[in-house]
Amino acid sequence: MSSRIFQSVIIQLKDATDRTIGVVDNQGFVVACSELGMIGSYLDEIRSFVGGDMLDQVFTTADRTFRLLGGLDSQFEYAVFVSGHDSIARSICIFSAVAMSEAKASYEEKHDKATFVKNIISDNILPGDVYVRAKELHFPADVARVVFLIRQTERADVAAIEVLQGMFPDRQRDFVLSITESDLVLIKEMSGTFETPDLYGIAENIEQTMARELDIKTVIGIGTTARHLRELAERYKEAQVAIDVGKVFDDSKSIIHYENLGLGRIIYQLPTTLCEMFLSEVFKKSPIESLDQETLFTIDKFFENNLNVSETSRKLFVHRNTLVYRLEKIKKLTGLDLREFDHAIVFKVALMVKKYLTSQSKSRI
Repeated sequence: MSSRIFQSVIIQLKDATDRTIGVVDNQGFVVACSELGMIGSYLDEIRSFVGGDMLDQVFTTADRTFRLLGGLDSQFEYAVFVSGHDSIARSICIFSAVAMSEAKASYEEKHDKATFVKNIISDNILPGDVYVRAKELHFPADVARVVFLIRQTERADVAAIEVLQGMFPDRQRDFVLSITESDLVLIKEMSGTFETPDLYGIAENIEQTMARELDIKTVIGIGTTARHLRELAERYKEAQVAIDVGKVFDDSKSIIHYENLGLGRIIYQLPTTLCEMFLSEVFKKSPIESLDQETLFTIDKFFENNLNVSETSRKLFVHRNTLVYRLEKIKKLTGLDLREFDHAIVFKVALMVKKYLTSQSKSRI
């Protein structure tokens, strides 16, 4: 395909000069040329100067001037040549090489699958164009895919993307993308039947490998399954929300699935003014700040043990009557009896809303 791109550029350059312009591959064969008869011929003279780190340098032989073009791995892939070895030939060769490089890069960017996928999740492509581009790339559009957002915490390592690519080497089905200095994205094609535990297994493997290979900590957000390419942008946003919500409501978790966020997802989307209004209505008698840390700890344990007084007192290592006394104290302060299911739900939501407001205040500082 590159030969067609080169030939297109050469046709445009041909009218500007009477010099022969062509492109030769790293085997010495002419793949494009203004003299059509030379296409497919072999230039053995290129073997005399190709070798080592010679990219972006100009070389001359008795008949031609050459300039090398780099491939994606910064190694010699093609060379532009122009007939003659004078200063004019050198200038034409340099200008032609620039034009060839730009045309080749533009084509590869347009037709590279990884770039295509990155443009989808970044909303840099119109939804209507997704199907057309996928067809051009022979990219299956309606395959199940899952987005994993891997965020490096505490410190980031540039080698993380190489480690992740090594774990998922199939570049035609799985895509590893660098989004920011700390964020990587894995878009994993899922074949056959799979369940949520399978996704957690993949995320745990990534987390453990990053810790073992690079000694870095990660938090991983997982979006719901995308059944079509056009859904990837939304699934990427879900993975972002999973990390953000998890950080607010349960920062002890390092792997968070969007579908398991529960109430936290709803609260996270509420305006802060509405949240503040809710707290003021719930805690009419006294604000939530009036509860000390010991009382809040007791409440958390009570919720953890499904409102079971006996089990909670055992976990707290206190007498049952002591716990009942504390619950009565909470009822007196707030007007909510946590032993009643409806009151417990309101209190639980209020605690989550308070956490959310606190996180928003910190983010504005």
